[in-house]
Amino acid sequence: MPPVLSASARTVGFRRRYVRQSTASLFPVSPNATSPKPRAGDSSGAIHITHVDTLASSGLGGSTSGCPTADCPPPASQEAVPHGPESHAGDQTLSEAVPLVGIARLAASSPAADSRRKSEERPEYFLLPVKSILNRCDSKRVPFEWTINPYRGCEFGCQYCYARYTHEYMEIDGGEFERKIFVKKDAAPLLAYDVSHKYSYESESSGGERPDHIAIGTATDPYQPAEREYGVTRACLEELVKREGLSISVITKSNQVVRDIDLFKRIAERSDLSLNITITTLRTRLARLLEPRAPRPDLRLAAVRQLSDAGLRVGVSASPLIPGITDREGELEAVAEAAHNAGAQSFWSGVLFLMPSSARQFLPFIREKFPRLTKQYEEWYTKDAYAPEKYRKMIADRVARIKQKYGFDVRRPHEKRHTIPCAQMKLGWGATAAL
Repeated sequence: MPPVLSASARTVGFRRRYVRQSTASLFPVSPNATSPKPRAGDSSGAIHITHVDTLASSGLGGSTSGCPTADCPPPASQEAVPHGPESHAGDQTLSEAVPLVGIARLAASSPAADSRRKSEERPEYFLLPVKSILNRCDSKRVPFEWTINPYRGCEFGCQYCYARYTHEYMEIDGGEFERKIFVKKDAAPLLAYDVSHKYSYESESSGGERPDHIAIGTATDPYQPAEREYGVTRACLEELVKREGLSISVITKSNQVVRDIDLFKRIAERSDLSLNITITTLRTRLARLLEPRAPRPDLRLAAVRQLSDAGLRVGVSASPLIPGITDREGELEAVAEAAHNAGAQSFWSGVLFLMPSSARQFLPFIREKFPRLTKQYEEWYTKDAYAPEKYRKMIADRVARIKQKYGFDVRRPHEKRHTIPCAQMKLGWGATAAL
C-alpha cells in the first residue's frame, strides 16, 4: 500500500509566505489575468485550475479570462494586503486578520509525509486530506470536463509554470510551488466514488455524443519524483482500469510514465486513452535552464518511443513556445521531426501564457538570463497574460504547416468517440453509472 494512504504521519506546521502584490512596474495587475484567491468554505481540496502551462497555451487549452468559477482565474483583480514576517511593524498577520478557510486551512494542518529521500535539496512533502480527486472544470473554453491532479505543487520547477497560482489558494506564495508538495490522500477510493457519482458518459458539451473527458496532469506533473514514493497517479490508474467507456488523457514531462505501460494498455482496451509528453526544446542545456529538475529531452523522446511501440496513442506537446528563446527558425520543426521519428501521432504547440503569479517568477528570470529580451517581455506581458495576437497567429500557422508536413493527427487527442459500450463495473459502493 502506498505511503500516501497511511494516516500515521505526524502533524507539523510550517511558516507561510503570504502572497503580496508586487509594486514593481514590471508586474502591474491585469484585469484579464489575475491570480486567484481561495473561496470561503471550499474544503474539497480540488485544484482550482483549468490547465497547466502546456495546455493553457496550446490546442488542448485556451483562454480562461472571464471564467467565473474557481477552476480558473477570477475576472476581477483583488489587491493583496502585505502580511507575514515581512510586513511593517504593527501590521496584523493574515491568520489574525482573516482566519484560514477551505483548502488553505487544510493545507496549514496537513501532516508531513514520510520520505525516503535524504537530500537537503528535496522539497517538503505533506499529506493533504481531500474530499474529491475528480475535479470539475467549469470553463467552456477548454475541451475537457474533469481534471485529476494527484499532487499540488511540482518539483520540476519550470520557470514559466502556469500553475503556480494554485498554491495561492492555500495562502502560500507561488514561489513555493516546487518546494512544498502536497500529496492527496486516499486517491483510489475517492476516485471510485467520484466516477460513480459525477462522471457522465453523455457529455453535455458534445450533445450527449461522447463521454466526459478526464485530463490527468493539468496543474501538476503526475510523474514528478513524488510519484516514486507515494504512487498516487498509479493508484488512480488502477481504479480507471476497472471502468470502460471513459475518455482519458495524461500529460507529463517525465519518462517515468513508461512505468505504467501495463495499466495504460489495459485502460486503452476499454476506454479512449491518449498519452502526451511535453518537449519544449531538444537543447539539453536550455531545457535544464527552463525546466531545472525535469528529465532531459532525449529521455522524454525515448519514452515516446516506448509508449508508441507498446501500441499506445501518444502525442508530443511543444508548449509553451517561449518567444525569443524556443521559437528560432527550425527549432520547433526539429522537435516535431524528433517526435514523428519516435512514433508520436499528434503534435501541438502554443505561445507562452503568463499569469501574474507566474510573471513574478519568470520575468526576473528573463532579466537575469536573457537580458536582451527584457524590453520585449515587458511590452508583451506586463499588461496582458498573452503575447500579441499577431505573433500567436504566426505560430499557429507554423504549427499547422508542421502537422501537415509530418502527417500528425489534426484532431485534439481526445476528440475520437469511443466505440465500446459505456457500461460500468460495480465497485462495492452500491452505485453504477447511468448509461
